Amino acid sequence: MKKALAVSVLLVSSLLSAQDKPKLVVGIVVDQMKMEYLYRFSNDFSENGFKRLMKEGYTFNNTHYNYMPTYTAPGHASIYTGTTPAVHGIVGNEWFNKATGKEMYCTDDESVSTIGDDSEKEGKMSPRNLQSSTMTDELKLSTNFKGKVIGISIKDRGAILPAGHFADWAFWYSKTGAFISSTYYGEKLPDWATQFNSEKHYLKYLSKNWELLKSKETYNESLNDNNPYEGKLYKKAPFMPYNLKDMYDANDAGVLRSTPFGNNLLADFAKKAIESENLGKDNITDFLAVSFSSTDYVGHLLGPRSIELQDTYLRLDETIADFLTYLDKTVGKGNYLVFLTADHAGAENVTYLKDNRYKVDNINYKNIQKELKEFSEKTYGEDLLLNYSNYNVFFDKNKVKSKGLNLQDVKQTFKEYLQKQEYLKRAYTEEEVANANATDYYLNFVAKGYDPTQNGELVVIFKPGYVEYSATGTTHGSPYSYDTHVPLLFYGWNIKKGATHDRKEITQIAPTITQMLKITMPNSSDGKVLLEVLNK
Repeated sequence: MKKALAVSVLLVSSLLSAQDKPKLVVGIVVDQMKMEYLYRFSNDFSENGFKRLMKEGYTFNNTHYNYMPTYTAPGHASIYTGTTPAVHGIVGNEWFNKATGKEMYCTDDESVSTIGDDSEKEGKMSPRNLQSSTMTDELKLSTNFKGKVIGISIKDRGAILPAGHFADWAFWYSKTGAFISSTYYGEKLPDWATQFNSEKHYLKYLSKNWELLKSKETYNESLNDNNPYEGKLYKKAPFMPYNLKDMYDANDAGVLRSTPFGNNLLADFAKKAIESENLGKDNITDFLAVSFSSTDYVGHLLGPRSIELQDTYLRLDETIADFLTYLDKTVGKGNYLVFLTADHAGAENVTYLKDNRYKVDNINYKNIQKELKEFSEKTYGEDLLLNYSNYNVFFDKNKVKSKGLNLQDVKQTFKEYLQKQEYLKRAYTEEEVANANATDYYLNFVAKGYDPTQNGELVVIFKPGYVEYSATGTTHGSPYSYDTHVPLLFYGWNIKKGATHDRKEITQIAPTITQMLKITMPNSSDGKVLLEVLNK
């Protein structure tokens, strides 16, 4: 009897020990997802995807980005570092480099090479431009590099930045249809990834039409098909169904990115990674960072009110439901922790707003640059503008000096000119950004997204609803709620059911996850956590 009792105690103790930490953390980022989509499309979602996460997990209904620019690379970096671009250094997807006088891409690394196929440029990538550590980095350090970390995405930046500096692997999609990586991670792909690529899984999606998942009457939350606010998908009129085989034959496998099936292929690859790398199979926590990018491509091209976007989310709901079932079977229900969020949200189509009597407009960044040059030539007799991009104005300091001008006066003159423009809400000098205080709400957004070694001498904010984009589709980047308000769902290991409408910030995710795992916070995090999922 005593022996049986001792064995029982030992088993209970063992189980409690095994559940002290999750076996696997899965971080899901949905590119360009507004929180509103969880509400708008709710009636058409299944019970096993987004609704399962919300009903059985914890929902933060009011989570926002706390900086600008709200772009993909800064978003992924901020989620995983727990800090903002001012600190982690990823100030855009690409940005003007003061030192070289050229544009640089967020994950460019000329010191590495592509592995996985023969596309030379697509794989010359690494996390070396990321200045802060990530929660995935801290997991590697805390487990003496025994815990595995893998990042996967259709986009390179969506895989590389979440996976961090110490990742076992980051994989991203090539226009050849293969998942590739770089020599930063290894000399050749793992055999399982090479096998997956050789099977050409992308063909099963590109050999059929993109048709509506459900009956057309289901899509009453969207505008009519082929409406004037949609762009063209690879020169095809925005009208369902799409012949993907024709698109593929006329282009390359990159067309998959702009269809919901890019998400399906990514989920296929994620399952292969879990199975082949034995993720979640022991008591040392592993981490899989998954970023679904096709939602962003569809959103940019066709807009937030298109039938195509709604169909993409209904299909993603099914993909997530299937993925959760897979995790239940392979890792075990209760053994894995999932969080789902987005790297940014997205604006309404400006033309649609204008047609409904809202006084807003589309802004062409090339026109802004042209007008700034003309103003400079008229005012100073010479073009003093070096670059305008990502809401930043850069001056040619050598020209300013050679003309005997005071840079402070030049900045102030340009600021006064800009603030007279119809589209502009604010223009800030770099000195004003450096001295930001709590009394100016939007200046704080600029300051948290501003790195003095990489950003311009002036930063501008457009008025609400004014968007720097074309007449069709949509974009993002502003500090306004339509770009900052994203979903945040926690589900699985040690997560109680619940919801809150208190305002939260995206930078709270990383310190919260590291507290759950009882490991060091990312080195630049301010340590503000989400108590709702920490208090049991």
